[in-house]
Amino acid sequence: MNRPQAQLDISAAHDPEYNALEYETRVSVQPECVVERTLEVIGGKWTTLILRDLLRGTKRFGELRRNLHAVSPKTLTDRLRFLETRGIVTRTVYPEVPPRVEYALTEKGLALLPIIDGMREYGRRWLAADDVCALPGVLVDDALAVTA
Repeated sequence: MNRPQAQLDISAAHDPEYNALEYETRVSVQPECVVERTLEVIGGKWTTLILRDLLRGTKRFGELRRNLHAVSPKTLTDRLRFLETRGIVTRTVYPEVPPRVEYALTEKGLALLPIIDGMREYGRRWLAADDVCALPGVLVDDALAVTA
């Protein structure tokens, strides 16, 4: 039995390969758009929350995992590696037993503070959210002074 063309198009939309192709086409980064390029760096799931936590200072993997309750170890590792390859995070391994690994923001990572702060302000103003993720004692000007 032949199905009408419209039904074929609809059924194709439920095909995972079709959806993946469409998604890749929709989200392809335009190299000339700096907003899209920035979102490529900070827009991944968990990335902004990892940055938020590292703005408070150097953290070990376990500390980050505890603060981000629902993140899996694999996802956290993947996001930290991605941020490291982009020059946003440094990973320091100490030759101890057991090995100690610490993560910290680079100067490039600290430069993201105004974005995180802007998101916090947006949430306060437009989402009526309590600021449970505030950085005590850290102001944009103070954090940027560290990078100067």
